[in-house]
Amino acid sequence: MKVERDLHMSRGDGETSYASNSRLQEKSILKTRPVLHEAVAAARASASLSSAAAMVVADLGCSSGPNTLLVVSEVLGAVATGRRREAEELRLVTGGQQPQPPAQHVQFFLNDLPGNDFNLVFQSLELFKLAARDKRDSLPPYYVAGLPGSFYTRLFPDRSVHLFHSSYSLMWRSKVPEELARGTVLNEGDIYIWESTPPPVVKLYRKQFQEDLSLFLKLRHKELASNGQMVLAFLGRKNQDVLRGEVSYMWGLLAQALQSLVKEGRVEKEKLDSFNLPFYAPSVDEVRDVIRQSEAFDINHIHLFESNWDPHDDLDDGDLVLDSAQSGANVAQCIRAVIEPLVAHHFGEHILDDLFEIYARNVAAHLRKVKTKYPVIVLSLAARRAPKYQTNGDCYSLFTRGQLM
Repeated sequence: MKVERDLHMSRGDGETSYASNSRLQEKSILKTRPVLHEAVAAARASASLSSAAAMVVADLGCSSGPNTLLVVSEVLGAVATGRRREAEELRLVTGGQQPQPPAQHVQFFLNDLPGNDFNLVFQSLELFKLAARDKRDSLPPYYVAGLPGSFYTRLFPDRSVHLFHSSYSLMWRSKVPEELARGTVLNEGDIYIWESTPPPVVKLYRKQFQEDLSLFLKLRHKELASNGQMVLAFLGRKNQDVLRGEVSYMWGLLAQALQSLVKEGRVEKEKLDSFNLPFYAPSVDEVRDVIRQSEAFDINHIHLFESNWDPHDDLDDGDLVLDSAQSGANVAQCIRAVIEPLVAHHFGEHILDDLFEIYARNVAAHLRKVKTKYPVIVLSLAARRAPKYQTNGDCYSLFTRGQLM
């Protein structure tokens, strides 16, 4: 498995596409709206944005479908609100004698891996522009560009971005841990961490998470302008027991569906044993530890909220699933939109329908026992200013010991 090539959501806008099955992600974006708006205000307050210079915003892991432009809409709305507030304050101070502050131009970069359905993104953008024409006087001038590439690599010049946003992406790893990717069977019958996963495998996944998040922070710190902000939301773990994390159940039930196909002789056992997800759902403490060790960011805000497995279940209170069979089907459809390309590449397209039908039944049986929710970690970070250059003979170092190089 090559993550940069093989990992992408289901393309198009058909019944099993990500665009048609991303309500869960939409709910997360709306839930984190106040945090995003605060970050926009902080980014606009930086000295570099006091004039009409463009504010640069990057959405990392933008995918395709309505949620991609929902983020654009939220940022534009926050910028417009800030400008109206500034204009009103100026009017009160000057008695209306001073002209309004100049319009704040916004440059968006929509980033995802090269396999992302950017064609659908650009088609959706045209519809977005048509819908935005009625708000032409209230929205700031904006420009949108696609940016293919892994966010575990450099994407922008130094100090060029004012706001990074990422939703439902950072739980994906840059790669499967090398020891697993080499084909050695260390996690027999499972595709992620599950109740029977050996401790050495857990350690490999945790190490990959720590290395990836450290690298991500290092790269974004280089790219962020002074007073730059980041808002990140991704699946995590509420349960401190990594073997029984809430997301582990989701992947464990899919592994059980694959095991059923192995028993029927439709999937080779060796194929299942060699399939490992490039994924890790961390706890809040694990995330906080990596950020502190990086010494590159201050944590403005960190919290965890929960979202029902069934994206169409809006009853957040209570432990009752009204229709477990329908909820099982809804969850299976949602997960299929996310994981179908990886499954098809490894096992073949011929198993997809039967696999996710079995998976839907497994999820329904699980939900009859307990209503399960996804823990979502929300982070708001502010880049620390780099220390002054320190000299050591003829060598110059930008960062002190323990900080990013």
